[in-house]
Amino acid sequence: MGKTKTAFIGEAVEEKKTSAEKYADKKAKREAEKEKILQVPEVEQVLHDEPKTETPKQKREITEKQRGKKYLEVKSKINKSNLYKLPEAIKLIKEVSYSKFDGTMEMHLVVKKTGVNVNVTLPFSAEKQKKVEIADEKTIEKLKTAKIDFDLLLASAEMMPKLVMFAKLLGPRGLMPNPKNGTIIKSKAEAERFSGNTLQLKTEKEVALIHTFFGKVSQKDEELIKNAETILDKLGGSKTIIRGFLKSTMSPSVKIVI
Repeated sequence: MGKTKTAFIGEAVEEKKTSAEKYADKKAKREAEKEKILQVPEVEQVLHDEPKTETPKQKREITEKQRGKKYLEVKSKINKSNLYKLPEAIKLIKEVSYSKFDGTMEMHLVVKKTGVNVNVTLPFSAEKQKKVEIADEKTIEKLKTAKIDFDLLLASAEMMPKLVMFAKLLGPRGLMPNPKNGTIIKSKAEAERFSGNTLQLKTEKEVALIHTFFGKVSQKDEELIKNAETILDKLGGSKTIIRGFLKSTMSPSVKIVI
């Protein structure tokens, strides 16, 4: 005699849904979440504080954060409803940046979809030059003594078997070449794209936001403008970018014309 499942009074009976109904529910949730993320006030608040947020709870904590007197003072110089052209936006950010160190000029973009992943070479360096090494026999000898005097290691597919034995040395430092980040190359010419002038523009995994930088506060306005224009052009401008913000390491954000 087969077993039967007894439904008790008051117990909710779960209604089975078809695959099509389940798919429709998931799609509706994704669209609702996307719409929530793309609201200007929320994005703007995230950019003012901490661009990378993990949970809705954290977002609420950020919203309630009390700002210091200096921040509020410089923020009052920015017209929140105004869209600034690059030259005036960069000039304004330099004026309101209140760090005692040479801050980084940041760009935060809301784009139309996730999955964006492109490299862009800027006309002017946006950071210190990285020491890039292409793995060869000399590299192997250095690694045998645990010597690391490079910021980035590239390798051909033929060299990878020799580097595997140093995975515990290179891996924790993020220096182990792998196909995912493009550090396995076919020719020396490919190494050029890993210079200090080359950036990777990539959306967050589940959110259509790109966070990048385009120089230092101390750089000339002309250089910063050219770098910013290059990034916007590479992404397709207003065809793919919904809205954009510029800020320094320690300054409020400024909305820009795309």
